Amino acid sequence: MSAETKAGLHDFDRPNSYIGSTVPRPNAKRLLEGRGRYVDDFSPPRMVHAAFVRSSHAHARITAIDVTEAVALDGVLRVFTAADFEGVVTPWVGVLSHLAGLRSAPQSPLATDTVRWQGEPVVMVVAVSRAVAEDACALVGVDYEELPAACDMERALEPGTPVIHASFGDNLAWERVVETGDVAAAFSRGDVTIVERTFRFNRHTGVTLEPRAALIDFDPSEQRLTFRYSGQAPHMMQAVLAKHLDLPEENVRIIAGDVGGSFGIKIHTYGDEIAVAAAAKILKRPVKFTADRLESFVTDIHARDHRVTAKLAVDADGRMVALEMDDLTGIGPYSVYPRTSAIEANQVLNLTGAPYRIPAYKARARVVFQNKNVMCQYRAVGHPIAMAVMEGLVEDMAAKTGMDPVELRRRNLILDDAYPATSASGMKLADLSHHRSLAKLLEIMDYDGLRARQSEMREKGVYRGIGLCSMVEVTNPSPMFYGIGGAPIAAQDGATIRLDTSGAIHVSSSITEQGQGTETILAQIAADGFGVSIDKVKVTTGDTETTPYGGGTWASRGAGIGGEAALLAAHALKGQVLEVAASILQAEQGALDIVDGQVTDASGPRINLDELARIVYYRGNELPDDLKPELVATRHYRVTEFPFVFTNGALAAHVEVDTETGLTKVLDFWVVEDCGRVINPKLVDEQIRGGVVQGIGGALFEECVYSEDGQMLNASLADYLVPMAGEMPDIAVAHIETPTRTSVLGAKGAGEAGTGGAPAAILNAINDALRPLGASLYEQPATPMRVLTALGVLG
Repeated sequence: MSAETKAGLHDFDRPNSYIGSTVPRPNAKRLLEGRGRYVDDFSPPRMVHAAFVRSSHAHARITAIDVTEAVALDGVLRVFTAADFEGVVTPWVGVLSHLAGLRSAPQSPLATDTVRWQGEPVVMVVAVSRAVAEDACALVGVDYEELPAACDMERALEPGTPVIHASFGDNLAWERVVETGDVAAAFSRGDVTIVERTFRFNRHTGVTLEPRAALIDFDPSEQRLTFRYSGQAPHMMQAVLAKHLDLPEENVRIIAGDVGGSFGIKIHTYGDEIAVAAAAKILKRPVKFTADRLESFVTDIHARDHRVTAKLAVDADGRMVALEMDDLTGIGPYSVYPRTSAIEANQVLNLTGAPYRIPAYKARARVVFQNKNVMCQYRAVGHPIAMAVMEGLVEDMAAKTGMDPVELRRRNLILDDAYPATSASGMKLADLSHHRSLAKLLEIMDYDGLRARQSEMREKGVYRGIGLCSMVEVTNPSPMFYGIGGAPIAAQDGATIRLDTSGAIHVSSSITEQGQGTETILAQIAADGFGVSIDKVKVTTGDTETTPYGGGTWASRGAGIGGEAALLAAHALKGQVLEVAASILQAEQGALDIVDGQVTDASGPRINLDELARIVYYRGNELPDDLKPELVATRHYRVTEFPFVFTNGALAAHVEVDTETGLTKVLDFWVVEDCGRVINPKLVDEQIRGGVVQGIGGALFEECVYSEDGQMLNASLADYLVPMAGEMPDIAVAHIETPTRTSVLGAKGAGEAGTGGAPAAILNAINDALRPLGASLYEQPATPMRVLTALGVLG
């Protein structure tokens, strides 16, 4: 059933449509009243607790493990070392076949003979309580022979640097080169202006309110494993556990209920969680593990560890002629399974310069092993790096050529009517609006007025800066993202919608709720697509036993893929219901519609949905024998026309830099986002604001600081700075809506936009403030110490 009307509009463009309306979140009251149920809230009978002894060294050989005293402690059920899992768990390797040449070593739940990062799990204790388990951990003796560590990614490939996996011969995990056009010829032209910079991005991580948690039970009578999971991709985890614990996949059930934040860190395979699953299988009882904050900092994946050298050339008219970059990325000692740790560098190569017309482009990425915590996908994978590099070059080029940075962008952004188009790196782009978004941004921020006030303040010795960013965001990925490489990660999602005898509908979706409002938008889409009020829609997500197969929540795909599946299912169910109604009412099906829970025709309401459902379910004798009514419909959806759907945005930051203390205060922040059709404006705005806050965190505060020998030095919330409400500016959000042509709904996704672009805008604003002082900074986070160093105050 098409949602498009004769006027070329969609059904959901009509007044009073739920789609496009700010609808309150149905689950908000439950959560605000403290009735959310997270993994740690569950305590089934016979449950026991796991705690881990973790490596205190970045690189060391394990020479002996003594568990005698731990085993003897009252309340301890079992102490596991790696040897105990041999034959129970098969090792995993984090590679994908389409990332040619990527290599990583086999990884086990617990370290075998060598530890390769501080925090790597070595021994697991299972006891009657977490306290007893931790006391027992303190009694475990592990003898190490410390080995030289390779912690600095910039020296990881140098001769003489310790090799982390001896069989590889060096620390190179993966290398990729992209080249289009004649870059060398472009840079050698006599009429071009060139800027070249080296950017450094330091590690940070997602700091979720609810840490990683696992409650896993094994029923030997049915060989059935159940995992209460604080994560994002239940079906992926089902496949991973089934494969590596040698269980039939249908015997593994993953339940993701309420999740207290994820940001990409809860979408990977962690050794401690696999160890808990193995222990549950061995002990045949529920085992719970909840990471404490220290464990979160040293074991949750980190991200953004990059050093990028890049240069840009423009001709005398300010037209870009070439871009060249070299990205070095440190990923820790393993590529994380099953998504791999090469994806972030791959994204940097794919996305840098994507908003612009650049005829010649060359980029190289080298991904290296190092003795630090593993690094992998985190919110807005690769985007903050790609945008900060390109947008930093753009603003520096504007300064060097004397051109306003807005005008330089206008001359080079791909025209809004030029799509579909191909980016410099070969990405297929469609349905974007860089110019309209930039124009809208300048309007809402009063760019000219802000520049005038900036000049006035500089005369008073106040250094304020304005930084812009034009960005793209990857959303709605097709199977070309992971499936093509052999990972058990679905690019499609499904929705099942059932009509109940009350006239309500029940939506079961493979998209998961992480606190971002997925349940709300699914309810809006289903209500609108089927024809009932939203209070007659119930939504279930996050259970592999009851939801259709799908990829879950990542890459801003919930609305675009899961939402489209829900719309298709709603339309299918509507058709089925109207077929039954036509039979009951002796009417033409095409003359009927469903409006506000009633089947209607031109004369008005004809039959309520609850009555129709009761006829089907209870009084089927009233229906013709040849009518086979189905009041449930399932539909799946995947993107087929493009490898990815891109969205775009324009962002601006206004900051004030205190040149005496080095502190940067964010005064204002503006975002114009084109995420296609906006389903719930308030939810989208809050997603964007949350993303901006996370981006500001990476730009100004958050950093996993390591010593030279691989010890994380600030693994607590007393030392690791996260952005707080008092430090955040008002964040103004506006929209351009260019629906994607790949779906009926036209939604792209917006979950990562703010995180992807905010660091670039902040860094540009800082450099704009520092420029009159002859200083510049190309390292994140821009801490006071780094600002003062850039100013020459600190040596």
